[in-house]
Amino acid sequence: MSAARLDSGVWGMAWQRFSASRLNLVALACVLVFALINIASAMGWVANDWQKEVGVPNAPPHVMGPRAPEASRSELPRPEGPNLDISAVDPLAPFYAEWTQRAAAIQSDKTVVSDTLPWGGDRLGRDVRAKAIKGAQVSIAVGVLAALLATLIGTLLGAFAGFAGGWVDDLLEWVYNVFTSIPGILLVFTFAALLNHPASPIPKGVGSLVLIFGFIGWPGIYRLVRAEFKKHVVRDYVRAAQAMGVGRLARMFRHILPNVSHVVLVQLSVHVVGFIKAEVILSYLGLGVGVDQVSWGSMLAESQSELILGHWWQLAAATTLMAVFVTAFSFVTDGLRDALDPKLRGVS
Repeated sequence: MSAARLDSGVWGMAWQRFSASRLNLVALACVLVFALINIASAMGWVANDWQKEVGVPNAPPHVMGPRAPEASRSELPRPEGPNLDISAVDPLAPFYAEWTQRAAAIQSDKTVVSDTLPWGGDRLGRDVRAKAIKGAQVSIAVGVLAALLATLIGTLLGAFAGFAGGWVDDLLEWVYNVFTSIPGILLVFTFAALLNHPASPIPKGVGSLVLIFGFIGWPGIYRLVRAEFKKHVVRDYVRAAQAMGVGRLARMFRHILPNVSHVVLVQLSVHVVGFIKAEVILSYLGLGVGVDQVSWGSMLAESQSELILGHWWQLAAATTLMAVFVTAFSFVTDGLRDALDPKLRGVS
């Protein structure tokens, strides 16, 4: 396709407007880097061994260096006073030396672990960098898949309500009002309790989170799409297509939907960011991914107890990656909204 033909199209003009901002390009490059890392993680090329204990418990990052060795019990100063017969106080004292020797033998058989890790280690000695990469895969997958499901439901219901009108519109408006009258956090907890029940056929994890967010996230998209379809259904190009004998579904999805696609795409982008934040909150509360998975939310939950002991690196890794991705995706969303807005297409 030639450059002239690309520039003359709607998508070519949108790309010109989007790429005119250097900030948009930097944000898009950042999002693409996250996408490549997630693909590599899903294929098992990186962070596949995030559950392995490759370092000492709470190993600090490389830049901090190893921790000073703790004083052993034999090196601690003993209280002054007359010598006491420990065996008289504790009858198991004679066996302590034997148990200590057995424990030392077991420890000597273990694989040698590192005193430091690139981004530090958690309380079990797992690499925080590998956990952050694997957590990004889970959190971003939940956000994208849930946003696609919510956008699909909201777009279909909004299209039928705005195009058909009458009792169809009234029925879907009633369903919409019921959903919006219930606080969203209560709906999240209700669906989470149902899907995380032991008798639920859907395992706890990405699948249940996608269903939860998809089923509660469609009302906002539905409202906007319904309003756009009501506005376009009475326009001349739709009436001309009807006079030519074009069917209802063809008018809905071949004529009207392309003209409201900017609303759908922008809502999709906004919901991705919102669902990533929601997944972090649910996982932090223990209603998100399972114990055999990791996400940014589960990392934040684990770091709560570690932070009290001064081990801040897991918290820093999860929050930094999440902040960078959400900020970059928000800039892409804003640029996409401005580029696809029909009112701004003719503006230089």
